[in-house]
Amino acid sequence: MSEDKHPARKRRGAGRITLNAVARAAGVSAITVSRYFNQPEQVSPERRERIAAAVNTLGYVPNLVAGGLASGGGRIVGMVIPNISGPIFAQTIQGFSDTLSRHGYQLLLASSYFSSEQEESAVRAFLGWSPAALVLTSHFHSAGTEKMIAEAQIPVVETWDYQPERAPVQIGFSHHEVGVTAARYLYGKGYRRLAFVQNSALGDFSALERRDGYSAAMSELGLQPWVFAPDAGRAPFEAGKQAMEALMGMSPAPDAIIFANDNLAAGGLLAGQRAGVRIPQDCAVLGFGDYPFAQMLLPSLSTIKPPALEIGVLAATRVLETLGVLEGDGQRLNLLGCEVIERESA
Repeated sequence: MSEDKHPARKRRGAGRITLNAVARAAGVSAITVSRYFNQPEQVSPERRERIAAAVNTLGYVPNLVAGGLASGGGRIVGMVIPNISGPIFAQTIQGFSDTLSRHGYQLLLASSYFSSEQEESAVRAFLGWSPAALVLTSHFHSAGTEKMIAEAQIPVVETWDYQPERAPVQIGFSHHEVGVTAARYLYGKGYRRLAFVQNSALGDFSALERRDGYSAAMSELGLQPWVFAPDAGRAPFEAGKQAMEALMGMSPAPDAIIFANDNLAAGGLLAGQRAGVRIPQDCAVLGFGDYPFAQMLLPSLSTIKPPALEIGVLAATRVLETLGVLEGDGQRLNLLGCEVIERESA
C-alpha cells in the first residue's frame, strides 16, 4: 500500500470558528456579534463583555476581507507617511491608531521615504483594498496620486500641512510660518547672522517651505538670507556635521543656525563642540521636531515642537466623523500651532 506523499491540502476556511458559533457561545444574535465588530458603540457594555469572552475562548478571527466586500468598504484606514522610523511621526501614528481602534477601525501603514513615486504606489495598493479612508502627509503628490485621490469615493485627509484651498481635509500647520517663527525668535534673542540648513533628504518639500518662511522673515527684518544645502542623501547627523563645519569656517561665521530638523541640529551641535565652538556663545543652534533626545543633549537643544500627537488624534476624529461613526462637534479648527521650546542651545 503506497503512502500518499501529497495529502490533499486543507480547504481554506475549513474548521474556522464562525460568527454564529460566537453568537451561540455569548447568548446573543449573529447580528449583535457583527455589530460588536463594526459598530461597538451600539452594543451594550454587558453584551460586549460576553461577546469578548466568547471571542477569546473560541479564538475567533473575523473575516474582514469578506466583510469589506459585503459592505462596500472595509474597517481599514490607509496611511502613508514619509518615514516610519522617523521619531517626528511616531506620536502622530500612535494617536491616529489609538483613536481609530477605539471605534473598531485599524490602521494600515506605508512609508514613502519622501518619494512621490513610492507614495503613489502605496496609494494605488491601498485603494485596491477598498479602505474606509485614506490619510496622506503634506500636499506634495505626483500627478498620479492627485488623480487617484480626486476620484476616490472615500474620505481623504492630508496631515502635517495646512492648505485650506485643497479638496482633502487638512490637519496640520503652516511650515512657512514655522520658518518665520524660527527667524523672528532668534532675532528677538539678539542674533543677526542667521543661517538655515536644509534637509539632506531628497523630497522633503515641507522643509523647503520652512526655509522659504525663514528667508521671507529675514528680508522683512532687513537681513540677508543665508541658506546652506548639505550633500543630497547624506545621513542626517553627517549632514548636520557638514553644515556646521562649513558655516563656522566662513568669515564672518553665522551667530545662529536654524536646522531643518533635530537630527541635523544634533549632528551640527556635536560637531561644533568637537571643533571648539561654544554653543550658544559662539553660535546658537535651533532645530525642528522636538525629538526625544533633544532635551538630553549638552547643551540641551532649543527647537520648535510640532503638534504631532494632536495631528494624529484630530485626523482620526475627522475620518470617523466623515464616516458617521462619530458625531461632529461643529468645530472644524483643523489649523494647529507649533511651539518654540527654549532650552540651552539658543
